[in-house]
This record gives sequence, C-alpha cells and structure tokens, in this order.
Amino acid sequence: MGKLLYQFIIISYRLIAHLWSLFNHKAKLLVEGRKNWRKELRLRLPASKGKTVWIHCASLGEFEQGRPVMEVLKKENPGIFILLTFFSPSGYEAAIDYKFADLVCYLPWDSEKNAITFYRMVKPDLICFVKYEFWYHFLRQGKEAHIPVILISGIFRHDQLFFKSYGAFYRKMLQYFNHFFVQNTGSQELLTTYGFSNVTVAGDTRMDRVIEIAGQAETIEVLEKFKGESRLLIAGSAWPDDLEVLLPLINDSSVELKYIIAPHEINSNQIETFRQKLNVLSLLYSELKDLPEISPEKEANVLIIDNIGMLSAMYRYGDFAFIGGAYGDGLHNILEAAVYGMPVFFGHKHYRKFQEALDLIERKGAFPVSNAEELKSKLSELLNDAEAYRFTSNITRAYVYENRGATRKILDYILQTIT
Repeated sequence: MGKLLYQFIIISYRLIAHLWSLFNHKAKLLVEGRKNWRKELRLRLPASKGKTVWIHCASLGEFEQGRPVMEVLKKENPGIFILLTFFSPSGYEAAIDYKFADLVCYLPWDSEKNAITFYRMVKPDLICFVKYEFWYHFLRQGKEAHIPVILISGIFRHDQLFFKSYGAFYRKMLQYFNHFFVQNTGSQELLTTYGFSNVTVAGDTRMDRVIEIAGQAETIEVLEKFKGESRLLIAGSAWPDDLEVLLPLINDSSVELKYIIAPHEINSNQIETFRQKLNVLSLLYSELKDLPEISPEKEANVLIIDNIGMLSAMYRYGDFAFIGGAYGDGLHNILEAAVYGMPVFFGHKHYRKFQEALDLIERKGAFPVSNAEELKSKLSELLNDAEAYRFTSNITRAYVYENRGATRKILDYILQTIT
C-alpha cells in the first residue's frame, strides 16, 4: 500500500509540474531539464572513467553542504569522476558550471525503470545523498546493485514521516543506506531507537566551507569606505517580510548603525519600493562606480547590493547580521555570518529545522525576533554593552570552529569504501 501511494504521489507531482510549467518559469526548468535525459546522459558521459562517486543534492542549500566533500575529494583524488545531480532548478542553475564536478545534471523522475537505466549508464561506485530527499526507486536499485549508499549532513526529527505510526514505507527507505553521517546526537539517538546502528555524528560540512571562505575573503574597498568608523548590520538573503521588520529600525535615528541589505532576489521594483520607504539616504552597489571620488556614500546609511555572489565575502565587514527567510519558507545560511563572530538575528517562525540556529540560540549567540520592536530591544542591549557584545560575538565564532571536521570524516569513509 505504501509503495502504491508513493508512486501515485510521484505521478501526480509530475503531472502538476507539467501543467504548472505552462505558467511558471521554475516549473518549466524542472520539466525541460528532464526531457531526453537518457540521450543527454549518454552523450555527456565519457567512454571510460575512473571510480565514480554520484552525489545528489535537492537544491542550492544541500549543494552548499555537499561541496566541501566534492572539492576536497577532487583536489586530493583528481582521477575520481564526480556526478552531481539536482532535483531543483535553483540548485542546478547555480552549479551548472561547477568545476569540481565532472558532470552536472538533473535527477530523472523517480521510477523503477528510470533508476535501473540510470545505474546501467552511470555505474557509480558510491552514492551520496545530501541531507534531505529520499527517492525510493533510486535507493532500492542502488541497494540491489550492491552500491554503497551514504547520507551526509543528515538531520532526523520525530515529526518526520519515517517515525510516524504510518511511516513504515518511508522507514524502509532508511534500510537502503549503508551509513548515515548526521549533524547531531539527537539524530543518532533517534535512528538508534529504530534499530539503525550505522550512524556517525560528523557534524555539518558547511562549517568547513564557511571557514574556508573566511580564510580566502578578499578586501572590498567600497564596503570599507561605506562602513567607515560606523558599526554595521548586514541583512543577508532578505525577503520582503524581513525588510518590513528592518525598516523601522533603519528609520529610527536613535539607533546608530549603517546597513547593507542583500535581497534574496534582485528585483528592481521591490528594491525601489523599499528605498521609497526609507527616511535616510540609500545607495545601490551598482551606483558606487559612478560616484565622484569624494562621494555621498559616507553620508548614506543604507547600501543595497543589487548583484549576486558577494554575500559571503561581505559578512567580514559586519558587526551584526540579520539573516532572511525565517518569516517565510525557511531560514537561510547563518554560518556565513557566524564564522566572522557577530550576533545573528532572524525571524521567529521557520528556523527550528536548522540545527545551527537552535544551537546558537541556546548559547545566546543568535536571536529570533518576531517584530521590529523586539529586534531593536535586543540590538540596543548589544550596542550599549561592549562586554555583552564581545561575549556574543565570541560565541558565534567559537561555535563554527568547534564543529569543523565533518568533511574529513566523510571523505575517509568514501575513500575506504571505493579504493
């Protein structure tokens, strides 16, 4: 019964995606990217290749967790062939030219026929699923073909389908994994309760990633000039809901801060609407190059980043961070800011499935806020108490460095398995 229901859900999802693709660009990419996948894969796979590691990521967030493993694996073992697949267009589009993968493509729709054909063509020596997504036919066929399957940066919670009274079919999928590398002891204990002993608490590979990024961060002179001697709050991946909470703070002249806003999406209309609500001078990053040598940027309180790709390097200039997404679909990456040692704020709704957020809240290094007043209250405490600020900043930096090393643990297992 569980298998029939699963197949019905997959078929229904495919049908909805095809219908929605007539009106939605992302859905169109999802559908078009899977057309003629056999032919595309046959053309792009080399006639001969070395040991093959297939790494699957649902989307962009999972890619950020998988890339530390891929990059160190490829640097140390250039002869290994890495196949990187995605379910979502947002992940695929961001990684289409990723230099540490030999081949990047969409994962075919999950069916028994597709899975069998995929394995016959790719012939992977090891399969690695990142954090989320469990595709029944691909997992089962991998197990039946005696190909090792591992999960990295996994997080398991009691409210997941695997652990419901009606979740027997989904629990069966977990039996197809040879090993689980999980982020926390809670996940390990939960899996152990259900009879899984093949579990290692490795942590989150993103810790290694953000430490590497911080070590390679280059100077951005225009940001240094904008900040000057002021204290600076950086709002990363900010959605409209996040901006509505930030707006009263920015317009409050009693709060002595400058602000850099990096919207989640570069939408010129939304950016202009936001700027019109500001009572202070704002600039676009794209405008800076057109300013005279003695420019008004020192008088501007808000700098809006109207391009993509700068965010992780920008955090080094921040004294505080506000990370977007938690009022909506889910919190974005807070580790990119935490590695530089600063208090981190975010919305109070959708952060609980992110272990790093829970850990830093417990340690008093991060703060969920429900509205502008709550944000101002906590921010003012830290602005006016230098000792409290140093304490909080040390917490966030220490948390990241204390939890590094997941990449090496996973790589050691991979290399022992395929060599």
